[in-house]
Formats: sequence, structure tokens, C-alpha cells
Amino acid sequence: MLSTSTEKAATPKPSSHLSPHTPPATTTCATLLRELQEIWDEIGESENERDKMLLQLEQECLDIYRIKVEKTRKYKADLHQSLADSEAEIATIASALGQRVPLYENKGNIKEKISNIHPVLENLRSKKQERMKEFLDTEMHIAQISAEIAGNDQALSAAKIQVNELNLTIKKLQELKLRLQDLQSEKRLRLQQVNGYTSAIHDISVVMSLEFETILSDIHPSLLGGLNAQPKSISNETLARLTSQVTSLRQMKQQRLKKLQDLGSTLLELWNLMDTPIEEQQKFNHVICLISSSADEVLNQGSLAIEVIELAEVEVERLTALKSSKLKELIFKRQNELEEIYRSVHLDVDSGTANQILTKLMESSDLTDLLSSMDRQIAKAKEQALSRRDILDKLEKWKHASQEEIWLDEYEKDENRYSAGRGAHINLKRAEKARALVNKIPSLVENLIGKIKAWEVENEMPFLYDKAPLLRTLEEYTILRQEKQEEKRKNREQKRLQEQFVAEHEALYGSKSTGKKPLGQSTSANMCTPSRRGPLSARHVVPSAVKERRDCVKAAAVIPVNYVALSKDDHMSREN
Repeated sequence: MLSTSTEKAATPKPSSHLSPHTPPATTTCATLLRELQEIWDEIGESENERDKMLLQLEQECLDIYRIKVEKTRKYKADLHQSLADSEAEIATIASALGQRVPLYENKGNIKEKISNIHPVLENLRSKKQERMKEFLDTEMHIAQISAEIAGNDQALSAAKIQVNELNLTIKKLQELKLRLQDLQSEKRLRLQQVNGYTSAIHDISVVMSLEFETILSDIHPSLLGGLNAQPKSISNETLARLTSQVTSLRQMKQQRLKKLQDLGSTLLELWNLMDTPIEEQQKFNHVICLISSSADEVLNQGSLAIEVIELAEVEVERLTALKSSKLKELIFKRQNELEEIYRSVHLDVDSGTANQILTKLMESSDLTDLLSSMDRQIAKAKEQALSRRDILDKLEKWKHASQEEIWLDEYEKDENRYSAGRGAHINLKRAEKARALVNKIPSLVENLIGKIKAWEVENEMPFLYDKAPLLRTLEEYTILRQEKQEEKRKNREQKRLQEQFVAEHEALYGSKSTGKKPLGQSTSANMCTPSRRGPLSARHVVPSAVKERRDCVKAAAVIPVNYVALSKDDHMSREN
């Protein structure tokens, strides 16, 4: 510390032309000190006081310098800290972004270093903000879709989205974007499902005439859509309710279709039963068309409406009320048809007894079942008639051949058959054909018997023809025909002997014809009434026909074989 005297010597005096209150052009510490000395001198301040004041002044100056140094030192530390913070922030941001720390010039004083690092830091901060925005947008979309899937209808704000600023790498962002893509795919899939279910509900509602909008509104209001409507709900709950609703509607559709199919089948049965006019049937063509349709094929509007079902039910009830009387009429009609089938193949039918049984059954049984039973009997009768048809056809051929045989027998007894009378040539041609047909009778009968036996073995019952076993009838016919053939042979032999006797008599006595024919060749042979009936008539014709033939033969056999009719002259000569 300088002494006061020294300070006085060192302190220059102020210029005389300046007033004490006029500040110098440049104020320094020395100037101020000199001015202070002058003031002290004028005051008469003691040296001790002056020393104290100077010490105090020096201390105050030191304090000011010290404060300034401290501030400067702190400022330097702050600059160092700022530089360190910038370097740390660069490292942190680079790490968060997943990239290396960028290079920058690290030379010069602190401010130069800060000036060099600042652009690098700002660049990284800009990249971080952009990356943060990408993360925030991605997380926001993820949160929104997740909320839609969860069924959370509350609006989301960006403030609620938390982004981890320490991990902003491209890898993490790609993971989030992949997750977002998965959620978007799931959202699209769910929207497709929602639209599919909505379309299915619409189609079924149209078919069954249901309120489509009411159904969707009950599931979720957003499904109705609209210009300012909220997005369609794709939550698990909505999908579950849509699935349940579609399943329920499909079951209802199937039930209604089944109901209408049953009603349609019943209508067809009743129409066929009642012979309903086509004009009345056409009113329910839309119901009949559903009988063979599956649920997926029924798409027309209102096809399964409840009104359609009710109208069909009313029609079924109306026809059912008329069914009883019509059924009785049809049952008797079926009985007549059954009897006609049996008669056509010569099977025995007792109409009176059958009608009595039917009347009792109609009083105690279900008429529909009884009609079905009659239909089954008719089908069985047709099968039986078909199985008999071949035999009956061959039987008709045999009957025709037998009729021709009878005609031929009568024709050959006519001695005038070769006369030139009217129609003689027609009879000659018929006789020629009849002989050819008669020659086939044995093979016809043999073939017919074989078929009858095979039929009886197959059906385990005798083959009846108008109540009589046809096989026995044919066997009797065969025996009688053999007897008839034997009788014919005897008649031919008798005729030959008679002719021989006449010839011998004429040789002995000469020819004295009286114009009379031998009795064996007389028209008495024609006394047998020609029968035009076939071998099988209503009451077993074959035995009766053969009986007639036997009577004729017996009448002829009464005449002696050697009897010859003589003229009246010969008789008188013998008496003489």
C-alpha cells in the first residue's frame, strides 16, 4: 500500500481552469485520488483518517475486483458447463437417434468451441423433433386403432401419448410402423367382416321383410353410417353381436323356409287330392318354388315374409276343411281302380265286401293313411298285373287258337264246304290258316304251362284265372284234347270201315242209291251245336266244351259200325 505522502506526490493537481465540479475528460483512479487529497486538504483531514479512508477504499476496490473475478470465473464455468451440456446432449440425441456422434472442430477458446458445437446440436435437435413427430404420429394411430378394437369410443389427445425420448432409433420406429401395419390390416379385416355381416343382415332382412336399420341400430349406432357419422365400430363386442345376429337370422330364415316348404308340400298334396284348378294354384307358385330350394338360394324380396307364411297357412286350413269328403270320394275311386286292375287280369274281386270293409275303415282310420294304403295296393296290383301280362297274352293266343279249332271242326263236318256258294273261298282261306294255328296249339299249351309253373314258384301261389287255377285248367284241356284226337281217329277209322262196307255191298248187289247218306256220314254229325266260345269262358269253359264234344261222339257211336241205310226197294225185295 502506498503512503499518503507518496500518493500526494504521485497525485497530480487538477487544472486551474476547471472547476471542482467539472469532471475531467477522462476520469482515472489517480485523478479521483488527487481530487480526494485536495478535498481532504481543504477539510483538514488528519493523516490517520486519511489512511483509514484509503484502506477502506482499497478494500472496497479489492472486493469489487474479487466479485468481478468470481463472476468471470463462474461465467467461465458456465461456459464450460454449457459446452459439456451441449456435448452430452449431442451424445444423448445421437444415441437416442441410433447414430454416431457427429464430428465437429474442438479447437480454440471456450466460446469458439461453443460456437463450433452449436450448429451440430441444433441439427440434432431438429432431427430429434422430426423423429419425435414420426413416433408421436405412429403411436397416435396405434392408440386410435387399439381403442377402436377395444371398443373405446372416447377421443384421444396427443398429450396422453407417451414417447420414450431415449429410444428414437429407426429400428424402434420400424417396429412401431410394423405394429401399426398389423393393426391397420386387422382393422381392414374387421371392417370387411363388419361389412360382410352387415350385407348378410341386409340380404336376409330383405328376404324376410325385416327392419334392417333397426337391427343395425340395436347392435351399434355407428353401423348405420351417414355423412357425418362416426367410423363403424370394429370392436370385439360389435363383431360378436354381429355374428350372433347373423346366426340368429339365418336360423330364422331356415325355419321360415322349412315352414313354407312343409306348407308347399301340403298344398301340393291337397291340390292333387282336391283337383284344384291351375288358376287357384298359381296364387301360391312362389311357395311351391321354395320346396326344392336351399336357404342360400332364396334371395327374392319378401319371399320368406311372415305375411307369406300366414297366407299359406290360411290356404292349407281352408283346403284341409274340404279334405275329408274329397278323401272318401278318392278312396272309393281308388277302390274302383284297384278292382278294374284285378278284373283286367282275370283276378277274383268281391266288390260288395270290399266296399263294406272300406266304409268301416273310413270310420275308424285316418283317411290320408287309408288313401296312401290304397295307392300302395294299386301299385302292388299293377306289379302283379304286369307279372301276369305275359302269361295272359299267351293265354289269349291259345284261346284264339282253340276257337279256331272248334270252328275248323264244324267246318270240316259241312259236306257242302267245297260248293261254289257265296263266301266259300273266304272259308277255305280261313280253314287253311286255322289248320296252321291248330297245329301250334300243343307248343302253345306246353309253353304256357311252363311259364305258369315258373310264375307259381316265384310268387309261391297258384295262378288263378277267374277263380280257377289256370294250370289245372290247361292240364284238363290237354287230357280232353288228347281224348278228342283219339275220338277223331276212331271216327275216321269208322268212316273208312263204313266206306269199305258200302263198297263191298255195291260189289255184291250193285249200286242202288236211294239218295240217302249213310248215317255215319249224315248231317246228324252236325246235330252238335257249334260252339263259338273259347276254351276259357266265365265258368270254366274247357270241361263243358269237351262234354259237348263227348255227347256228339256218343250219339254217333250208337249207330253200328256195319250199319248201312238201304233203299225201300231193297227192303221190299228182302221181305219177298
